[in-house]
Amino acid sequence: MREALRDLCSQFDSKYWQAVDEERGYPERFVDALSQAGWLAALIPVEYGGSGLGLVEASVIMEEINRCGGNAGSCHGQMYNMGTILRHGSDEQKKRYLPQIASGSLRLQSMAVTEPTTGTDTTKLKTTAVKQGDRYIVNGQKVWISRIQHSDLMVLLARTTPIDQVAKKSEGMSVFLVDIRQAMGSGMDVRPIRNMVNHETNEVFFDNLEVPADNLIGEEGRGFKYILDGLNAERALIAAECIGDAYWCIDKARRYANERVVFGRPIGKNQGVQFPIAQAYIETEAANLMRFKACELFDAGKPCGAEANMAKYLAAKASFEAADICLQTHGGFGFACEYDIERKFRETRLYQVAPISTNLIYSYVAEHLLGLPRSFE
Repeated sequence: MREALRDLCSQFDSKYWQAVDEERGYPERFVDALSQAGWLAALIPVEYGGSGLGLVEASVIMEEINRCGGNAGSCHGQMYNMGTILRHGSDEQKKRYLPQIASGSLRLQSMAVTEPTTGTDTTKLKTTAVKQGDRYIVNGQKVWISRIQHSDLMVLLARTTPIDQVAKKSEGMSVFLVDIRQAMGSGMDVRPIRNMVNHETNEVFFDNLEVPADNLIGEEGRGFKYILDGLNAERALIAAECIGDAYWCIDKARRYANERVVFGRPIGKNQGVQFPIAQAYIETEAANLMRFKACELFDAGKPCGAEANMAKYLAAKASFEAADICLQTHGGFGFACEYDIERKFRETRLYQVAPISTNLIYSYVAEHLLGLPRSFE
C-alpha cells in the first residue's frame, strides 16, 4: 500500500508543490489522480463504490502524502466529511451521494461549523435554519470554511430550535447538506480569507438561503451529536498528516546534517545538531504509536475520543518541532523556497491551532481523563 502511494506521489515532485504554493493554487491534478486511483474513497463501503478500508489504512494514505512532500490538507475533507452521510444519512442519501463521492465526480470537502463570534463554543452558534414548508431558510455567518471553491457539497450545522427552548444547549442543532453550486449567488456569499498557508479558506454568509428539507441529515435537533461523531476520525487523520510531515522533516534534516561539511567535518557530528534531530525522531515515533492506537479503537467500534485527541496533540507538536529543527539544521538555506522547508514549516504549524487547538485538548484530558473541574462554562 505504501509503495503504491509513493509511486503515485512521486509523479508530483517538489517543483509541482512549489508551483502550487507560489500561485496559491489548488493541486487539482494531484487530487484527481488520488480520486481516480480510489485512495480518497478508502472509508466508503464497497457497496457504494469505495474500498471499504478502516481508519488505520486511511491514516496511512494521509501520512504518505505528506511524507512524500505533498499536502494532504488539500483533500482530506473528501475522505472524512462523507462520514456524516454514511453514519447518519438516509438510505436514499447514501445511494445518491456516496457512489459519486467515491468516484470523485462529486466533491464533499467542506464543513461549515465554526462561526466568528463563537469559535469552539459550538453550542452558542448563531446560524439558524427555520423550516418553512418543504425547505429550511438559513441565515447566519461561518468562518474558516475550507475548500468551498473546490467542492460541490458542504455539510452545514445550524440551529433549528432556539437555545432557550431546549433542555440541553447541545440540542436543537441540525445538519444539512448544501449544494454549493445552487447556493452560490442564491443566498450564500463566499469571501476568501488570505492566510499564511496556501490553504483555501473562507467566510461564508447566509441570507435567506433555501435548503430542501430532504437535505436534512438524520433527525432534526441531533446535529451536534452527528458532528461530534466524526471528530475522532478527523483528529486521527490530521495526526497522521502531521506524522508524515515530521518524518519528511527529520529525513531532510538527517540527510543535510550528513552531507553539509563545515570546519572539515559533517555538521551532524556535532551533538548540538544531531541531538535535536534524534529528539524529534523519538517524539514522532511516540506520536505514531498513539495515532495507530486511536485508529485501531475507532475501527473496532470502541470509544477513542481520548486517544484521538492525544494523537492529534502529540503529532502536531512533534511535526512542528521537527519542522523547526529541520529549518535550524539548514540555517539560511531553510528559508529558501526551493528546499520546501519553509513551506512545510508553515503547513504543519497550522495543526497546533486547527481543527482543534492545543488548549482544548488539554481541557478535554483534564476533565474527561483526570477528573478535574471543567475549565470553561
